[in-house]
Amino acid sequence: MSLASPSRLRHTASRALDLLLPPLCLSCDAPTGAHRTLCADCWSHIHFIAAPFCSGCGVPFDVPMGEGALCGGCIAAPSEFSKARAPMLYDDFSRRLVLGFKHADRTHPAPALASWMQRAGAEFWDEADYVAPVPLHRWRLFRRRYNQAALLAKQLGRLTQKLVLIDLMERRRATPIQGHLSRKERLVNVKGAFCVQSRYRKQIENKTIILIDDVLTTGATVNECSRVLLKAGAKAVNVLTLARVKGLL
Repeated sequence: MSLASPSRLRHTASRALDLLLPPLCLSCDAPTGAHRTLCADCWSHIHFIAAPFCSGCGVPFDVPMGEGALCGGCIAAPSEFSKARAPMLYDDFSRRLVLGFKHADRTHPAPALASWMQRAGAEFWDEADYVAPVPLHRWRLFRRRYNQAALLAKQLGRLTQKLVLIDLMERRRATPIQGHLSRKERLVNVKGAFCVQSRYRKQIENKTIILIDDVLTTGATVNECSRVLLKAGAKAVNVLTLARVKGLL
């Protein structure tokens, strides 16, 4: 009796999964034709980022500006990180998907969301040494039960075969939630809030770190994390987030 091929076994397993758990949209839970995707309506409303965009922070341009062009914000106030990329804009429609993943225990989209991020950060992977998430303070992690940035970092590690240092950084001070704060207030809020775990200091010397977070808003948090990583000896830090605002606030 011949054995079924691995591809046939995977197909059979996928069909069985569809019968037990019909595929639903990652955002609105409408039926879809495949797992880990969006329905046609949600696809049409998500604003995925494509060129042209700033070669620094990744903000999309309305018109082509030439290879290596920087936005006004990057020229006026260069960031500690080298580059930042995100697969989609953070707007009224994507907010439902992002906040559901971040706060509502809807963690099942993590593999699909990470695959979007992998493609958005395609230029990073050849030079990357490690992947690390922006940390939560221990009390916020206790209340939320998971760090959404860490979930994405783990999935990205699997996709890229890069080593994930899940606890590379520590948030040593519990900072207030930043949603209502201005950019200046956020910069003050996160100043001195992060540190690199001492046991990793020699490991990251002269290494390139991919820093993972959920949303890039003002850039205050990832900028402070990048500053701390560079001070600890990292060669460079690139930032990869699930979504970003149209322009840094």
